[in-house]
Amino acid sequence: MNLQLLYNEYLNLKFNRGLPSVQTDCFEYSLCEDDSAELFFIGHGNGSFIEWADELQPKDPNYIANPDWKPVLSAFFEHLDIYDELIFYYLLFTINKTMSIVKLNPYNAMNDFMKNYCFFQLAQLTDATSLIDEQRQQLRDFFFFFYLYTHPVNEETLYSFSFRGQDLVHTKTNIHMEHYFSVYHDYYSENLDKYRDKLVIAPHEINACKHLTLELLRTIEGKSPKLAMPPEEGLEDVLRLINDVDYLIHSYAENKTTVFGMMRDFLSDQHSTPYREHGFRTLLQNYVCYILYFKFDEIHDLVDYFKSTPSWCGTIINKIFTDAIFIQKIMRQNRIDLTEYENVVEFFDEEARRIYL
Repeated sequence: MNLQLLYNEYLNLKFNRGLPSVQTDCFEYSLCEDDSAELFFIGHGNGSFIEWADELQPKDPNYIANPDWKPVLSAFFEHLDIYDELIFYYLLFTINKTMSIVKLNPYNAMNDFMKNYCFFQLAQLTDATSLIDEQRQQLRDFFFFFYLYTHPVNEETLYSFSFRGQDLVHTKTNIHMEHYFSVYHDYYSENLDKYRDKLVIAPHEINACKHLTLELLRTIEGKSPKLAMPPEEGLEDVLRLINDVDYLIHSYAENKTTVFGMMRDFLSDQHSTPYREHGFRTLLQNYVCYILYFKFDEIHDLVDYFKSTPSWCGTIINKIFTDAIFIQKIMRQNRIDLTEYENVVEFFDEEARRIYL
């Protein structure tokens, strides 16, 4: 499964880039009635990647007095209980939903941006050699938390998993999720006759789902080749800062005005497309997550650079503070009082003031 090709197609459709569709291994995007788009099996219009296991969702033991059944895979995972089984199913759905293109509205737009952003950043961290191991682990936990939080998942799922090195594990049982999902797909593929009333796809299609799920998981774990946002004319500098975290960190450390200058150049270019805007939003959140995360007071230098052009300064500050809530978490972790940053707050628009003041 070439996830980069699939990711390119995801961005192509999501941001209306108008590029020719690229043939992928087993799946293709199809529009749904609500103007969203999902991955379907090629040549099988009724079977989608996200829905294949819908009928396999475990019963919720939290709503049943004295639940007395065992997890389906209890023979393979002796420490697994029925509460864990449901949480694992929620994680599977969350991962599989990563490549879905949802119809945006004011209530889901921020979550959609943040989940996609976190997935992309989780794919970058292994190659970010400018970060020490402790910093990489901090950011991996940070991005994975928001990847789940913005899906959104319930509280039990949100706090049930952690990283052991690059392996995502269920904290309570130490079950490695790559192993669990592999066994999960193999079990239903090998026992398809038993579940004919719930499954409408063939064993080879379950196997295709397995490969895509595991590739998405390995990307989250940082074990697969990192993803890159594909090129677009006029966006080269921004994309280089996005696709190469080390380049962003090195450039900023050597001469931060180089990075600020690339932001300025983007704003001075009046040519706007959804993909270009997404690139700029991503760059600003990279500045938040790779610069301000470790040294919040760097924001003073950003304001000093742009304050002579108030409209640009306001655009950048408000995108940083209202496109995502990463900066909220950073301020909370570091007990930062925003009222002490008057030079920042003075550029807040009405929405930012409503959220923060």
